[in-house]
Amino acid sequence: MSKVIITGATGGAPNRLEIHDFVKNDKFFSLYVQALSILETKPAQSDFRSFFQVGGIHGLPYTVWDGATGDQPFDPDTQWGGYCTHGSVLFPTWHRPYVMLYEQLIQQHAIEVAATYTVDQAAWKQAAQDLRQPFWDWAKNALPPDEVIALKQVSITGPNGKKITVDNPLYHYKFHPIDPSFPQPYSGWPTTLRQPNSTRPNATDNVTRLKSVLRSAQSDITSSTYSMLTRVHTWPAFSNHTVGDGGSTSNSLEAIHDGIHVDVGGNGQMADPAVAAFDPIFFLHHCNVDRMLALWAALNPGVWVSQGNSEDGTLTIPPDAPIDQTTSLTPFWNANTTYWVSSGTTDTSKLGYSYPDFNGLDLSNTNAVKTAIGNRVNQLYGSSIFGGSPIFGSFATTSSLAANVPVTTPAPAAPEKPAAVAAPAAAEQAPVSVQSAPVHPKVVHPPPHHVVPPNHGLYDWTARIEFKKYEVGTSFSVYLFLGAVPENPEDWHTSPNYVGGHHAFVNSKAGHCANCRNQGDIVEEGFVHLNQAIAQHSGLNSLEPNVVEPYLTKELHWRVQKVDGEPVDLRSLEVSVIATPLSYPPGAMFPVPGTPHRHGHITHGRPGGSRHA
Repeated sequence: MSKVIITGATGGAPNRLEIHDFVKNDKFFSLYVQALSILETKPAQSDFRSFFQVGGIHGLPYTVWDGATGDQPFDPDTQWGGYCTHGSVLFPTWHRPYVMLYEQLIQQHAIEVAATYTVDQAAWKQAAQDLRQPFWDWAKNALPPDEVIALKQVSITGPNGKKITVDNPLYHYKFHPIDPSFPQPYSGWPTTLRQPNSTRPNATDNVTRLKSVLRSAQSDITSSTYSMLTRVHTWPAFSNHTVGDGGSTSNSLEAIHDGIHVDVGGNGQMADPAVAAFDPIFFLHHCNVDRMLALWAALNPGVWVSQGNSEDGTLTIPPDAPIDQTTSLTPFWNANTTYWVSSGTTDTSKLGYSYPDFNGLDLSNTNAVKTAIGNRVNQLYGSSIFGGSPIFGSFATTSSLAANVPVTTPAPAAPEKPAAVAAPAAAEQAPVSVQSAPVHPKVVHPPPHHVVPPNHGLYDWTARIEFKKYEVGTSFSVYLFLGAVPENPEDWHTSPNYVGGHHAFVNSKAGHCANCRNQGDIVEEGFVHLNQAIAQHSGLNSLEPNVVEPYLTKELHWRVQKVDGEPVDLRSLEVSVIATPLSYPPGAMFPVPGTPHRHGHITHGRPGGSRHA
């Protein structure tokens, strides 16, 4: 029987657009809304091409998708349900063909919709060809537009060229019917919910709280993203949240991704891997995860998937199995008998899409691409580290900093049909490839570099958080505060004293799987960068250890909370503080870290604090 072959969208490699820009493009948004509505409602939930079946690849209902049982003997009674490769080196690349499949189906339905337009037919048909899945850049703007999280209906241009109001398929997915595999509370909810106001069947989205939580998380998300992109240079440290950062005191891509899931979901589907992919915001989120992979790969040319083990395992990969860039990314067929593998996902131009960050670049010149993307990363996220705060003194506020942070002018908005560009000469030289827009972004070269002292009193203060992933049995968060902690746990995440957290993205049905129970000792780690919060809350004028240590010893606090709001004691928790000296030598694009120093005594002796003084 013929398989669902994942080709991605067809017709060149147009840009995937950021969702705030995407909703302003009338043709793209109108087609996308109608295409997504068809995908969510028309196919039966048993159809492999239905929204439900595609969402179910990630977790429940733990059934085989399109005959994909992998390359090894398959035992449905003992192997972990769901195909997603959380906690392993395959995490970033497994999601790449996943988003491609979704994008492929959206485009196919958009082409069907465009054929019904009776006005400006050629333009609508071309828009459908150029339509790509939008991404939500949470590192730049953690609050999606209302068209995603607040509006139950949206205005679009209909086939007759007139404005019409339709139900918004981005707001939630309506199950038809609710699958019997769903545990409570999902078994009682007819739709997906975000930050639901209860666990009862009549629960509703709490949009106000969702917005408040995402605003509160912005600084933490941005600083974590900047540090990941600029200071992590090995694939294991970049790819997943399993312990082994490699000394950068920076979050992995997966750890940042986990936090977005928990912040959006609360006690709703997005915070639970078993059901997260049924929320339409999942693919906006994962499209940006894929973009982060593209940015990081451009900054680290030649670095790609390394060897590792499967940790939890998946429906087709046993726990602790050896994996690498040749491991099949099940269930994503690239032919009737073979699957995509990570080594085949390096060149996005061959996968049918691009990102605006790469517009106008000569992708065969990896050094030029690396410099340009570095400029872009500084422009978008660099203020999270320096921010112009007086706490950084002359180093951060005078020309010594400005001279060393190269910038580019923003790339022009992508047209509805970007021009194509040739792929790089060799994928191993450029793990990311995209097309260019007709107008090339102008590179603004920095003025002559000023010589600054090697450290000049600048440190990156970071809290390291470590725990056993499955200790609580559900998703949970470790929240950090500088100053008093609110008495009401409901106020923790939105408190003005909240500075960031690390979030465990845990499958609610892990206990139903023998392999997951056996993997109960898996430990993960995350980091919260404290500089911005110290600047905001402390009143200090220095980041020197002798100044910051006594402040953090007194004011740094933490709490643990399950996604249902219940506070919990975490026996495996260890919160420690690390100070890393930073320098900005002439010619450096990013801050250069020195040797991290662990200040264990700051948290030692407190429940969940450092085990060593």
